[in-house]
Amino acid sequence: MVLGALSAFGPLCLDMYLPSLPALAPALHSTDSAAQLTLSACILGLALGQAVAGPGSDRVGRRIPLLVGVALFTVVSAACAVTTFMPLLIVLRFVQGIGGAAGIVIGRAVVADLFAGRAAASYFAAMAAINGFAPILSPIVGGQILRVGTWRTVFVVLAVIGLVLVIATYVVISETLPRERRGAGGLRGTAAAFGTVLRDRGYLGYTMSGCLVAAAMFGYISGAPFLLQDGFGLSPQWFSVCFGANGTGIVLATWLGRHLLRHIDSAVILRAGLAQSGIGAVFLAVAVFGHLGLWPVLAAFFVMVSAVALALPPAAALALDRHRPIAGAASAVFGLAQWILAAAAAPLVGLGERAEGKAVAVVALVCVAVAAGFLALTRRRGSPRVA
Repeated sequence: MVLGALSAFGPLCLDMYLPSLPALAPALHSTDSAAQLTLSACILGLALGQAVAGPGSDRVGRRIPLLVGVALFTVVSAACAVTTFMPLLIVLRFVQGIGGAAGIVIGRAVVADLFAGRAAASYFAAMAAINGFAPILSPIVGGQILRVGTWRTVFVVLAVIGLVLVIATYVVISETLPRERRGAGGLRGTAAAFGTVLRDRGYLGYTMSGCLVAAAMFGYISGAPFLLQDGFGLSPQWFSVCFGANGTGIVLATWLGRHLLRHIDSAVILRAGLAQSGIGAVFLAVAVFGHLGLWPVLAAFFVMVSAVALALPPAAALALDRHRPIAGAASAVFGLAQWILAAAAAPLVGLGERAEGKAVAVVALVCVAVAAGFLALTRRRGSPRVA
């Protein structure tokens, strides 16, 4: 449960903050563009922080970097709540993302230290189930906070959550990487670890296939508000209901994936998740290009989005299992790929007429097609397991 909560730093940093974004610019006498930069800075911190914390934990162990990262998140969240200067808030949000990234990347590495194969995939699925509630609850909680407070109150709540996680991490998470298994220090050791995982076609195949399915989901997150509200006229309240329904689909698919792992290999479940995402993307294209109406679009979204819960946990388990001695670096590359692909997919769905949703469907189809190509790398000769 603690690892699952740590893996939810992304939605906590981003989704809880979204309802308060319009009020930020006037409160700090700035512009809407600058307010948007506070979001972009946090995403950049979440991405780059994994590149630092993951390899670092291979050298010094998991527990200390994890505690430092969560503590940094807590302190910076409190600082965000009292800042009165927009450029400073942008910098603080970047640092906040770096702190949160430690929980995400080291949490995966801890699982890779302790488990392999189906057991690791099962734990990744359990973490994903806990994490799946964060995108559902975070915007709702953020909106309710604004009923009794301001955007500063959101950061106070984030600081309190961070403090609780610092205590929980200290009490629950022990060191999982013994000294004799730690890697060489310095930039050379980090570069060598990154080079090892990037040269492994099997690792890249599993990583990119899972992360591209997630990128299709991020395209939905970015494009669905325009399609459903501007295109189909849904109110913000009904849009939230639809958004929550897809989040519930992720949780249910996660439960199904954990159950299937008792009987089916992780690679088979990954392929099933990729196939489900492809079916959802095709149905979405048919629905938006054929002007079939709201309900077929919602059904296609549900199929495509819930597939992430079947694809991403086994992809992470299979990728990290190939490089357990440098699980921190392997986890960092996995996280970087996920966030970079998500950042690339989000603006692409804004091309063309956003209220029609055609770009969302095309981006989803491309993501799934490329994911299938990467997954094929894992079935070629010359991609042995690297331990």
